[in-house]
Order: sequence, then structure tokens, then C-alpha cells
Amino acid sequence: MQFGRCQPEVEAASGLQPATVVNFLNANFLFASLIWSSIGVGYFIYGKRQQSWVPWVGGVAMIAVSCLVPSALLMSLLCLVLMAAVHVLVRQGW
Repeated sequence: MQFGRCQPEVEAASGLQPATVVNFLNANFLFASLIWSSIGVGYFIYGKRQQSWVPWVGGVAMIAVSCLVPSALLMSLLCLVLMAAVHVLVRQGW
């Protein structure tokens, strides 16, 4: 018996699909998570010391993305978008 899953006949009767398993020990995922969360911590500390909410929120968002997104590619794309957004908003004087 497997814990955390319905029995096969219950899954078939209810139309539920088995949950997909994400391998968080993948080397690419771990490396990308380390890089992006480190940059996010840098943004967080910079925003806190400068008392600027834009880099602070960007850092928190990058840390959250690096912990919650299961794909290294998607994580990298989202973090690049967040970095660009922080850059544009700081340049505009926010």
C-alpha cells in the first residue's frame, strides 16, 4: 500500500490522475535555485539597507520563485523578468 495516494480503482472511478513527482534533487534545479536565491537575498539586503521597497520586494519574489517553481528553466526566466522589472522601476525613480 502506498501512502498519500488513492487506490488504483478509486483513481479510475473518480477520474483523478496520479500526482506528478518533481525531483528537487536534480543538479540543474539545485544550481539554478542556489544562484537565483542568492541574487534574491542580495536584492533583499540592498532594499532593506537603502530603505527602498522595489529591490526589497524583488528580492523576496526571487527567493519565493526559486523555492516554489519546479523547473530550472522556468525559474530562470521568471527571475530574469523580476530582475528586469526591478531595474526598470528603480530607473524610473520608484
